[in-house]
Amino acid sequence: MSQTARVLYIDDDEGLRSLVRKSLERRGYSVALAASGAEGVAMATEEPFDIVAVDHYMPDLDGLETLGQLRGLPVPPPVVYVTGSDESRVAVAALKAGAADYVVKTPGEAFFDLMDSAFQQALTQVRLERARLEAEEALRVTNARLETMLREVNHRVANSLQLVSAFVQMQGSALSDTAARTALQDTQRRIEAIMQVHRRLYTSDHVEAVEMSGYLHALLHELEDTWSTPESPRRLVLTSEALRLHTDKAVSVGVIVNELVTNACKYAYGADQGGEVRVSLARDGPGHLLLRVEDDGIGMQPVSDKRGTGLGGKIVGAMAASLKAVVKYDPQGPGVRASLRIGV
Repeated sequence: MSQTARVLYIDDDEGLRSLVRKSLERRGYSVALAASGAEGVAMATEEPFDIVAVDHYMPDLDGLETLGQLRGLPVPPPVVYVTGSDESRVAVAALKAGAADYVVKTPGEAFFDLMDSAFQQALTQVRLERARLEAEEALRVTNARLETMLREVNHRVANSLQLVSAFVQMQGSALSDTAARTALQDTQRRIEAIMQVHRRLYTSDHVEAVEMSGYLHALLHELEDTWSTPESPRRLVLTSEALRLHTDKAVSVGVIVNELVTNACKYAYGADQGGEVRVSLARDGPGHLLLRVEDDGIGMQPVSDKRGTGLGGKIVGAMAASLKAVVKYDPQGPGVRASLRIGV
């Protein structure tokens, strides 16, 4: 032993207690003795012991009762139970009650050799368990520190994006060209779709995954405020299961939804006409999600009648590629239905 182990030996046999002390001290242990279970429990309550040995047969408080009280201490020591040679039933009961090991009384030095071996095994188990708990605590502290750092990073990213959005808005306000101002407003909405992701990350308990229902609800609320007017109200409806996506995938989904919904709000319905755009996100079999954006507007237009710059379509394609997916359009019937199957 690299460090002296403190042993408490509990036995009502005074002669055996004396022999145990001499034998164990020769083996390098520091030994304290107790003549009864009650005395042993009291000693273990007052001061810590590395290991306790308990004899089964004792008056008043027998070995199993003593073991039970020792196990009830705030920091219970490992207990080696001492039994007679024909008491396997008692040994099994002691192990079930929480004893680390048991030793059968045998004549001569063999008994002390067995006790020494049992002590060593019990102490090794304690050291391993202590090391495991320390490693788990260190990992918990490290994870907590990393979560704090990630939350701070997301906070800073959201603040930086807010600043960029403000710059874009200021630049747009200074322009007289309507097309340029509109393009900057579209850019601002794209920035805000990404900013929403980081805002939700630093205000939630999950710093690496976004709760998509709340995120998409907030995103659609902002888009509805942007595109809905008394003359041409836009109603944006979300149906989403409770699920989370990693930050990168959440950003891609958010940008895709922003582009598809914006396109529908702009072009699906007339300037003096109300309309609804529906967004749904749900599980689609093991390991996949299905995103849908649909409207009841004028439907897909011929290429010659296309309006806009086409940048939104390119952005949707790029975000879909980052998700290793393809956006599919169903032009049949009134309106347009866009769908995207995403692997998770």
